[in-house]
Amino acid sequence: MILWHNPRCSKSRQTLALLEEKGVDVEVRKYLENAPTLDELQDAQAALGLSAIEMMRPKEAEFKEQGLSKTDSDATLLAAMAKTPKLIERPIFFANGKAAIGRPPEQVLDIL
Repeated sequence: MILWHNPRCSKSRQTLALLEEKGVDVEVRKYLENAPTLDELQDAQAALGLSAIEMMRPKEAEFKEQGLSKTDSDATLLAAMAKTPKLIERPIFFANGKAAIGRPPEQVLDIL
């Protein structure tokens, strides 16, 4: 089980604390330091069952700076996340072949 984690994000910290409280043995991946590849992002999208925009942070300055739009293709948005991992919504928890975004943190418990 893996958590794409940003320690500066309160929701990410809350999600990690919740998983640890439940006794889940989770591997923490600081995705800003160890950015996911395009293939990993495509796999994450499939596991989440979401469109690319639903796994992004469109309010980040980099979203507008890169000329992105909420109506861009999934391929364009996934490539932008691979280039700029700050655009990835956080945290994302992977378990049992599925994934969940920890917003709210309790949402990750659904895939255990």
